[in-house]
Amino acid sequence: MKANDVKIDGEYQTRIGKTLIPVRIVAEKASGGWTAVNITTGKKVFISLARLLQEMPAPTETKFTTEGNLTTVEVPPATVETIDGTSTKPKRGRKPKAEVSNTEGKTTLSQLDAAAKVLGEATEPMTTKEMVETMATKGYWSSPGGKTPHATLYSAILRELQSKGEGSRFIKTERGHFKLRTA
Repeated sequence: MKANDVKIDGEYQTRIGKTLIPVRIVAEKASGGWTAVNITTGKKVFISLARLLQEMPAPTETKFTTEGNLTTVEVPPATVETIDGTSTKPKRGRKPKAEVSNTEGKTTLSQLDAAAKVLGEATEPMTTKEMVETMATKGYWSSPGGKTPHATLYSAILRELQSKGEGSRFIKTERGHFKLRTA
C-alpha cells in the first residue's frame, strides 16, 4: 500500500508480531506515519510505513440458521485463483544435487587423496602450489573454481597431521613443504 492510499478513519490490517490485527487510522503524524487504534482492544498503535498496512478483507457472506438448540453456520468456500492453475505456495525443499558424471569408470579423487598420489610419484618434497598444479596437469583433481585451492590443501594437510599424528599420510619437511610418509 502507498502513503497516498491511506485514509483517515479507514480500516486496515497490520501485522503486530505474527498476527494480523484490524486497525482504524485516527490521525497522520507530522513526523511521518499514522496513529491508529486496534479495533479489537481499543489500544493505540503507531504505524510508521504505509507498506505495513493491508486492505481489510471483504466481509464473507456467512449465514446463520437456528433450529431449536442447533445453530448452523454456512461459510462460502475460500477460492484461490491462479493464472496457470498451479499451487500459489511454492513447495520448499532441497535443491536436487547435480549429477556427477563418471566417465569411463573413473572415480574422482579428493584433494587430499590426489595430493598423496602426487607426493607418492614425486622424488622430493613439494609445496601445496606445486601439488595443485601437478594434480591439475595429470588430471587427478582440479579446483571447482576456488581462488586459493593451495591454501585449502595446506590447511587440510595440517589438519590431518594434527588429528592423526604418526598415522598421517604426510610429513612436513620444512615450512610449506610436504612429502609422503613411507612406512
